[in-house]
Amino acid sequence: MDRNRRASPQTLSLLEILAENPRSWRHGYELAVETGLKSGTLYPALIRLGDRGLLESRWQPAGEPGRPPRHLYRLTANGVAFAKQQLAGTTGALRAARALRATS
Repeated sequence: MDRNRRASPQTLSLLEILAENPRSWRHGYELAVETGLKSGTLYPALIRLGDRGLLESRWQPAGEPGRPPRHLYRLTANGVAFAKQQLAGTTGALRAARALRATS
């Protein structure tokens, strides 16, 4: 598989959100809300990014008894560079598409 191909629009949307504050840990649910991606699209993209060393993840212990732990994600240094390269020239279009989705 060619690793230099352009990321999908869904992955670009995810990279845009993660690159806004790359050192911050983000919950999967938070990423789903901000990108508008369904879990069947979001989590495979997160797994692919992680498998390529572009994303790191960790578990956050449950805040209260009976609640499950939560998975957190953030870009690695390579992930930040990849996001910048992939997002060059596309950020405005992605934001416009997300704003349009939010008003629908």
